[in-house]
This record gives sequence, C-alpha cells and structure tokens, in this order.
Amino acid sequence: MPTLMDTHIRNRHIVNPNDANILETAHGGNVMMWMDEVGAMSAMRFAGHQCVTARMDQTNFRAPIPQGDAALVEAYVYDAGKTSVKVRVKVFRENLRTGETELTTESYMVFVAIDEDRDPAEVPKLTVESDQGERLRQEALEGDNGNGGN
Repeated sequence: MPTLMDTHIRNRHIVNPNDANILETAHGGNVMMWMDEVGAMSAMRFAGHQCVTARMDQTNFRAPIPQGDAALVEAYVYDAGKTSVKVRVKVFRENLRTGETELTTESYMVFVAIDEDRDPAEVPKLTVESDQGERLRQEALEGDNGNGGN
C-alpha cells in the first residue's frame, strides 16, 4: 500500500520562449498543464491505475516565473475516497544558477482512477508513515477547506 511520501513527485520545466507570454514569463495555461501532469503522476503512483482530472480547486497565481528560470512542480496525495484521489500541487520559480526558489502557484486537485474499460476504479487507503508525511497531509487538509473528493 503506497504511503504519502511514495506519491511525492517533483519535476522541472525550463520556461522557454514558447512557454512564455508577452511579458516573458510563463504563460498561466502552461503552468496549469504542468500542474495537471505532475498531479496525475502522483495520483497514478498512489492508485495503481490511470487517473483523469476531475477538479482543480483554488488555483492561486502568486508570482510570475521568468523566461529562463525553471518551474519546479511538486505534488503529493493527501487524501483519497473510494475512486478519487486528492493531490496538493505547488509550483516554485527556481533560478537554476543559484538554486533560489519562490512559491508561485498552488492548487488542490482531484483525480479519478479508471480501469482498462475506462470505468472508475477503487483506490487504496492512504497511509502516512513519517512525521514529514503527516505534516504535509495536515498542511494540505487545512488549506483544502473540505473541497472535492468522493
């Protein structure tokens, strides 16, 4: 049975000119796509099935990501229902030369596990086996405000 920390995924995307808007910062739609992809990877690692996006709540853009910097996308499962998986997703601007990071975007997403016939599939119970995992779960539950999931 996967633990919360087993679902923790981090991925980076360099903001290239094709990813940028007229202000030479990451286009919001690209940031949302990156969040959706990494969130789905986390959900699939947990569920053991393909997962599709059901909901994206509370997407907050706090700061831009300049062209040439990386978008560091971090996701982890913090709760699960019968067929649904709740994933916390955060995006950081990362200066690749210095390693400096800044939170730019965050959201709470819900994915549904699907089987080979594309029907909803049951998911396991989430287990938390570390202090860090419990801290991440509590942080996500407090920020989620009870939205989403089944």
